Amino acid sequence: MNPLESRRTALVLIDLMPRIIALETAPLSGSVVLERSVALAEATRSAGGLVVNVRVDRPGVEVQPEGSGFAPEAAPRPGDLVIVKQTIGAFGRTTLDAELQSRGIANVVLAGIATNFGVESTGRAAADLGYETFFLTDAMTGLDDHAHTFAITYTFPRLGSVCTTEEYLKALHK
Repeated sequence: MNPLESRRTALVLIDLMPRIIALETAPLSGSVVLERSVALAEATRSAGGLVVNVRVDRPGVEVQPEGSGFAPEAAPRPGDLVIVKQTIGAFGRTTLDAELQSRGIANVVLAGIATNFGVESTGRAAADLGYETFFLTDAMTGLDDHAHTFAITYTFPRLGSVCTTEEYLKALHK
């Protein structure tokens, strides 16, 4: 993986909410993805990159289900960008693209839950919008192993770069 200019890089964390983390997922548990994502966020902030915290609200519902806020460990910090979506992906009907453009972001790095829903939809849009897109395969998980494996081996390589958290961290700090 080539070095990433941290100030032009955004780590986009998808749906790290207690009710999503608690779902049965594979190949990783939601708690493992949360733990890795928290460490990635700290490293990204330390390097001068942007952390984008994304969560979903159910449309047309007055009160969101319990566990719809960010997991306490993944709570946004000062300087982070918060996006609340009502679609599967983080770009649809949100200000994410405009916010990234205004900050000069060129690289979108994705992690979270679920691989083949929120992460994939966000990655497809990021690629369509011209961002260099990176998928951190060991910091995401699917609703089942087959869907996760298909996304990381077939879909993601056509949209951007597939890498591990270790590869990302090495590239970010160069």
